[in-house]
Amino acid sequence: MNPKTHNQIVSFIWSVADDVLRDVFVRGKYRDIILPFTVLRRLDVLLVPTKEKVLQANAFLISQQIDNKAALAGQSGYSFWNTSKYTMGNSKTDEAQPEFSYTSLLTDADNIDTNLEAYLDGFSPNIQDIISKFKLRNQLETLKEAGLTHLLIEKLCDPAINLSPNQATNSKGDILPPLTNLGMGYVFEELIRKFNEDNNEEAGEHFTPREIIKLMTHILFTPVKEQISKGVYNIYDPACGSGGMLTEAEHYAQKLTDNNAEFMLYGQEVNPETYAICTSDMLIKGEKTENIAYGSTLQRDGFPDKQFDFMLSNPPYGKTWKIDEDAIVTDRGKKANQVIKDPRFQIGLPSISDGQLLFLMNMVSKMKHNTELGSRIATVHNGSALFTGDAGGGESEIRKHIIENDWLECIIALPKNIFYNTGIPTYIWIVSNRKAARRKGQVQLINAIDIYEKLRKNLGQKNCEMKPAQIDAITKLYMDFVETDISKIYPNSHFGYNKITVERPLRLSAQFTAEAIASLRFDKNLYEEMAWAYSQFGDDLYKNLAKYQDKIEAYLNKHEIKLKPADKTKLFSIGHWQNGLALMQAAQKLADTIGNQQFDDYNRFLPLLNKTVKDLDLNLDAKGLKSIIDAITWKNEDAERVIKKTLADGTIHYEADSELRDTENVPLDQDIQAYFEREVLQHIPDAWIDESKTVTGYEISFTRYFYNYVPPRSLEEITAEIFALEQETDGLLHAIVSG
Repeated sequence: MNPKTHNQIVSFIWSVADDVLRDVFVRGKYRDIILPFTVLRRLDVLLVPTKEKVLQANAFLISQQIDNKAALAGQSGYSFWNTSKYTMGNSKTDEAQPEFSYTSLLTDADNIDTNLEAYLDGFSPNIQDIISKFKLRNQLETLKEAGLTHLLIEKLCDPAINLSPNQATNSKGDILPPLTNLGMGYVFEELIRKFNEDNNEEAGEHFTPREIIKLMTHILFTPVKEQISKGVYNIYDPACGSGGMLTEAEHYAQKLTDNNAEFMLYGQEVNPETYAICTSDMLIKGEKTENIAYGSTLQRDGFPDKQFDFMLSNPPYGKTWKIDEDAIVTDRGKKANQVIKDPRFQIGLPSISDGQLLFLMNMVSKMKHNTELGSRIATVHNGSALFTGDAGGGESEIRKHIIENDWLECIIALPKNIFYNTGIPTYIWIVSNRKAARRKGQVQLINAIDIYEKLRKNLGQKNCEMKPAQIDAITKLYMDFVETDISKIYPNSHFGYNKITVERPLRLSAQFTAEAIASLRFDKNLYEEMAWAYSQFGDDLYKNLAKYQDKIEAYLNKHEIKLKPADKTKLFSIGHWQNGLALMQAAQKLADTIGNQQFDDYNRFLPLLNKTVKDLDLNLDAKGLKSIIDAITWKNEDAERVIKKTLADGTIHYEADSELRDTENVPLDQDIQAYFEREVLQHIPDAWIDESKTVTGYEISFTRYFYNYVPPRSLEEITAEIFALEQETDGLLHAIVSG
């Protein structure tokens, strides 16, 4: 589409909002009027040429008492129609058959609001759904009260712009070029962007810059153009917005294949406004509206039994999927109880704060595995999809699943600020389950962050664009599949690592001290509260605790101490106080027998303690004994290692100290034991690997692979610059002082 024509149409429609709606609607509501009325005007100009035939056919159906109006599609030339006697901007009088005449809404200003409702009611059910999603009827009363309906429709029917797919002439006799479906899509997307930007919303939230879509479609279709023969191929976008990505993909695919193949478009969209625009666009192109599902893709899969040949998407990233959680998983994060209900996401779940990888797994679940072509995916993500998440976590497991199945072909780093709504780094993932032989077992990384041209004026946060030659250059890098300064090729295993858990032995010393024994009087979780109460009321608490409850409550309130209900119950339980006293007394008896010497070999101390408990016939359960041990032991790096068990062959296993636990990421192409001996054992001789905790993870770091070292400036250069600045400053100071 000619950029000048595109800008003229967008500017004209944008001016209608300011000229007509100002002072009646707040700016944030302009879109609620302009977008649906623009859609209606587009539909109107399409239906006018066959309007009379539709009215005749509808009269026949009524005379035959046929309620099903589907036959009207054959008369209108589209899968939709309008049976009212009105249009927005055209009138025609049939003197021979006046009942088949139709008139413009503009011809009867006094009754335009009533006639507009009749006009809307005349649309076919599929258009009624679009009107409903726009919530257009909610706005009609306000337009009527303000007397704006006539002016609004008059502006949109102005011959200065052509929303028709046919050539037109303006009032000056100038020829206006036709507006194709692709061009109409551009118009809608630009209007959405401008409305969002004007309202300080996320500009471009619902769509992707066209040059990025073109890059995606080039790389999606070009490698397999020879494999696309006559037949029907399905294209799918799980976050289709206003449908621009689907339309562009179809347009490029048809051009690439000389229209020898047929492409069916499928999509799903959660936003009612953009869903309505997308659906209207599909209707105009003759696509089936049922191929565009409404609602959250994550919450309700619109095509649960469908697989697709080509998939492309720009899903929301950095956005929570909390609203979809109940449909996907129960007891998320609780390992013992978590159940992933949706089979699309069985591999793993990302952080609740970012659901972008769920959209990727949705597409992966819809790949065809029983065709020669298989499936190809192009999807945009931000950097967190490349590296966020620890080994074993949902994000890493998703990357692992894709890479280990050898489905990841390429990742392309895009220029910063090339999107309308974000300046953060973004990347195109190319995924295929039918890799070319030369790509098998490998992943290509293309660093295209510097391939762009600056815009003269920012569009939202977008300050640059890719020209066709630059799109072709990136596509060539992908197709050539060779290494350059900005194209790197690595084996799949290069991105993987084994995360090993390095343990060190627990070393404990033990000693009965007066302080340690006294600490057992109080629950460690309520130590300060119980210690204060005991300092105030002494041993009488063990008999008359209830007498002091109000004073203890007052202390808690004064110091704004909030206790959990269970802890508060314990604080006012005389039994809990008495248990602490009994524990302290038992510890004192043990101390009297064992003594107060320090034991630096816990392996010798524990048997002695257990024997003494038995000899003294102390009534201690396992919990009580542990409380005493916790009170009288401490970690000591000079103490002996605590033995967990000794095997029959004499092998000793030691207790691990959780505070000293560490992890190491060992590249998949390195031997774990050799790495451990080289990087860990020579520094920490008593360390060992807990092999039961070893997990494999995957991450991709563009910074690491394309980092260019820039050496710091020399000391001489810095010194010279400082001296030069000093001289400049000195001269300025002299000029100021001397007046």
